[in-house]
This record gives sequence, structure tokens and C-alpha cells, in this order.
Amino acid sequence: MKNVECTPVAAFFGAMGAASALIFANLGAAYGTAKSGVGVAQLGIMAPLKIMRGIVPVVMAGILGIYGLIVAVIIAGGISPSLEKGVKGYTNFGGYIHFSAGLAAGMASLAAGLAIGIVGDSCVRAYGKQDKIFVAMILMLIFAEALGLYGLIISLLMNNAAQRANNDATCDILY
Repeated sequence: MKNVECTPVAAFFGAMGAASALIFANLGAAYGTAKSGVGVAQLGIMAPLKIMRGIVPVVMAGILGIYGLIVAVIIAGGISPSLEKGVKGYTNFGGYIHFSAGLAAGMASLAAGLAIGIVGDSCVRAYGKQDKIFVAMILMLIFAEALGLYGLIISLLMNNAAQRANNDATCDILY
């Protein structure tokens, strides 16, 4: 066991990681939903019978918000106060790693939301005129969604690193 710093700054960075994951992922989900929703509205005018297949980008954008929620809940569950010296606590290192994990998931989901929104809008409009574009649209959306999934996976791995750091250390310095 190592003696490390366990300051209130650790909890601040951990909370910022949880907030970052949720905020940025939901920004991506909101943009993707709004942008592709405009295309779905246009599709409803051009080809009303195709709307159910046309809402795929909206659903995929909404999943990005769930990625952020998952990471935020996991990070928030790992934050605990360090109240006395010589016991396991929430280390500064753990807080920094949780902050990075939140940014990884949040920013990846934001990027995915931007891609889903742009691809979804243009492809749904094109699908209204040409049925053959549907498979290509789905493939592009899957690759865009994968960006958010990559951030989720990395943030889960980083969370494991933070948990190991907190479990292998005792609090030496408290403020």
C-alpha cells in the first residue's frame, strides 16, 4: 500500500468527470436528434410511408445520452470522502482519472452525435427519393455510433484504473 494525497480536490475532479460525461454526451445526443429529426420531418412530407425506417438516426443519437449516463453513474458511485489518515480513501489520482474518463466518454459521444446528425439528416432526405440509400445510411450511422462506443469502453477501462488506485493506497495527506 502506498501513502498518497486524498484531498477535496479529488472529489471535485471526480464529480467534474461525471458531469462532463453526462453533459457532453447529451449535447451530442440532442444535436444528433435535432438535426436528423429535421430530415425525418422532410421525409414525412416526401414519403410518409418511410418514416418508421427513417427514424433510425434519431434512435441512434438517443443512445449516446445513455452512454454518458452510464459513465456518470459509475463515476459518481466511485466518489467517496476521505475522512481520516491511514485508511483507504478517494485519492487525487483516482479523481484525475475519473475526470479523464468522463471527458473521454462525453467528447466521444459529442463527436458521434455530430456525425449522426449530419449523416442522418442528409441520408434520410435521400432515402425519401431513393430506397437503395437505406443500407448505406445504416452503415454510416453504425460507424458514427461506434465513436461513442469507443469512448464508453475507454472510460470504463479508466474507471477500473481509478478503482485500483483507490484500493491500493491509503490516505496520508488530508486537507
